Amino acid sequence: MPLCNIVLFEPEIPPNTGNIIRLAANTGCQLHIIEPTGFNLDDKKLRRAGLDYGEWQDMQVYKNWDGFIEQTSPQRLFAISTKGKRYYHDIEFTKNDYVVFGPETRGLPDQVLYDNRMTEQVRIPMTENSRSMNLSNSVAVIVYEAWRQQGFSHSI
Repeated sequence: MPLCNIVLFEPEIPPNTGNIIRLAANTGCQLHIIEPTGFNLDDKKLRRAGLDYGEWQDMQVYKNWDGFIEQTSPQRLFAISTKGKRYYHDIEFTKNDYVVFGPETRGLPDQVLYDNRMTEQVRIPMTENSRSMNLSNSVAVIVYEAWRQQGFSHSI
């Protein structure tokens, strides 16, 4: 069972996704990508992140949101959004939770954000008048909090 499941909904920027592939491999998370993406998944910009084949092998790709839900049947699903009411550190993350991140330029669409299967919308605190954090940085913040709460299990 993975530490957590990182879900990228229609990611747009190859280097961000490359960083997240590496993060997932280094933390024991499962990465799920929901298409369409803003790039080809074998894009050389992804490869430039120095990814090894092993880091790619556990990545799952889905044609759309409904296909993702149907194939994974997530029990706990958290939308990470500036619209969230609770902060990420107030959530008690458990193994196999799914954390969903939107595309870099537009965030999660309402169909995902307000999906009745969504457990909760969660936010990362930022200063007033901030637009958003970089996607790969946001994923790292959430993943490391989930891992910290689990006592950094299976770390070296």
